[in-house]
Amino acid sequence: MSAIQSIEQSHSVAGMDVGADMDQYLTFILADEEYGVDILRVQEIKGWDSVTPIPNTPVFIKGVINLRGTIVPIIDLRQRFGLEQTVYGKLTVVIVLKVVSETGERVMGIIVDAVSDVYNVTDEEMKPPPDFGSIVSIDYVKGLATVGEKMVIVLDIDHLLTSSVYESIDNEAH
Repeated sequence: MSAIQSIEQSHSVAGMDVGADMDQYLTFILADEEYGVDILRVQEIKGWDSVTPIPNTPVFIKGVINLRGTIVPIIDLRQRFGLEQTVYGKLTVVIVLKVVSETGERVMGIIVDAVSDVYNVTDEEMKPPPDFGSIVSIDYVKGLATVGEKMVIVLDIDHLLTSSVYESIDNEAH
């Protein structure tokens, strides 16, 4: 089953009780690492397409797309994390997410190398992120999930896509 089929199935059973101590995460690949986001925040997955650039925005904001009448900012997650930029290929996708901030809910897209899978993660499988002190900011890491023999970095998209990103988009849009 593909990740997209898994998402459709997950959304169709979203009202059902997956388990009181279990959450579902869509995982994706970024520079050979697997990351996850809460599947209930995923609006859709789109193949990479061109965007309309917005001048004077941070380098990781690639621009905006019109998604059925909604203007959606598109963030290159590789650049947001300070990773080496890569050429977008046929596996490159945009994951459209619902993000919650102090100002309300917004829809934003993140560019990732590829979609991986959907995992059910129990509370016992989710560990808090390690404490690196003030050297490394881990505010955007919700936790580390152990899935089989691998670790998945679960992101807190509300902290990752912060109000400073919104402000730079809003300032340029007006």
